[in-house]
Amino acid sequence: MQDAIKEAAREIAEAKNLVVLSGAGISVESGIPPFRGPGGLWEKIDPMKYANVDYFLKNPAEVWQVLIKDMKEVLDHAQPNDAHLGLARLERLGILTTIITQNVDGLHQKAGNTDVIEFHGTFAWQYCLDCSKRIPTSEVNLSQIPPYCECGGILRPDCVFFGEMIPTQDLYRSQQLSAACDIMLVIGTSALVQPSAHMPVIAKNSGAKIIEINPARTPLSSQISDLIIMGKAAPSMNSLMDEINSLQ
Repeated sequence: MQDAIKEAAREIAEAKNLVVLSGAGISVESGIPPFRGPGGLWEKIDPMKYANVDYFLKNPAEVWQVLIKDMKEVLDHAQPNDAHLGLARLERLGILTTIITQNVDGLHQKAGNTDVIEFHGTFAWQYCLDCSKRIPTSEVNLSQIPPYCECGGILRPDCVFFGEMIPTQDLYRSQQLSAACDIMLVIGTSALVQPSAHMPVIAKNSGAKIIEINPARTPLSSQISDLIIMGKAAPSMNSLMDEINSLQ
């Protein structure tokens, strides 16, 4: 693995336009459970019910009680780990341009990254169904469920529920960035959820090199990834950043 880290560090240090695709694996190490897979949230509740926009609009109190309240509790205490901080460092170095993330926790921004495309929106913010005012989730008062905006409207997460479309501008911009990058770093994603999983394919077909960090092989590993670092996100990023720092 050390050879892969050295080669990946050299490629990243020389990159003119690095784009990152991140998934749940990067945030698991910050104590945020994944939605899918073993131990994921969808094993405990039915996503087609509690994460469906129509069900939320009909039963906001139930969805807040079953799903959103616990998510708020987790996010109120979650902090960026070394993988998030390493990506923020790459942006400060002028190497990383944009992060495309499947995550809804806001930890990339909390770490310091400034250009983050949140494919599935974010649980870090709520907005009012009536006046559209946005409120940080950390500031939402749960003394009443569902919580209400000061205008009297019900608050909902600023995320993409099942039954809603990924914002067209986010999809279009992600495709454009993927086609324009020279390196794509894919970190902590199973690469199973579309359309985000197609971004490395777009990048590869446009001539970019794909560097993958994941503890297990994914559908990208055999045909799309040029370099694979098998390991958890935070320790792998620490090793990678140590090598990159030695090249500066």
